[in-house]
Amino acid sequence: RPAPDGEELLARLASLTTRAKELAELRRSQVELAIALQRDMLPADLPAVPGIHLAACYSPAYAGLNVGGDWYDAFALPDGRIGLSVGDVQGHAIDAAAFMGQVRVGLRALASVTSEPGDLLACTNELVLSLNKDLFATCTFMRYDPATGLLESARAGHIPCVRATADGRAEVCRDEGGPPLGVLEGTEYPVT
Repeated sequence: RPAPDGEELLARLASLTTRAKELAELRRSQVELAIALQRDMLPADLPAVPGIHLAACYSPAYAGLNVGGDWYDAFALPDGRIGLSVGDVQGHAIDAAAFMGQVRVGLRALASVTSEPGDLLACTNELVLSLNKDLFATCTFMRYDPATGLLESARAGHIPCVRATADGRAEVCRDEGGPPLGVLEGTEYPVT
């Protein structure tokens, strides 16, 4: 086969450049959509709890499509206690953001039925398995009782939380935990 001439090479290069620009624009659009979807699924406000200050600082990495699967939530439970969840869904981009929304909203809805941390994660695990998504999520759920000051926690494959106090001390919570949500049917999650 003869070597292409200069004009043919320039035409090929122009075609490849156009295609690369189209792919870059598509990727940028997907990142923007995933960021917007994730942002809209995170809570706008945290509940006011007498005697404590709830705060959240969320700073995801936006490199490439590494966005979409992280969440946090804080909400009042029917019995006056406060539910707190932090989690991360396997994967990135739009699919992870959508799945994160399902898990977060499912956990919150199930918390109106049972807010005991281990039971709630077990129910959420069964919900995630029923979605048949071949995805999993890690999660920590904590239940705080403002009347007694008791904080209970259960973990599903998530890294341990760090507890910070008003005097500036911090410690890593040493709870046992269980497997991620959506991995193993019939899982029990220990409560600390």
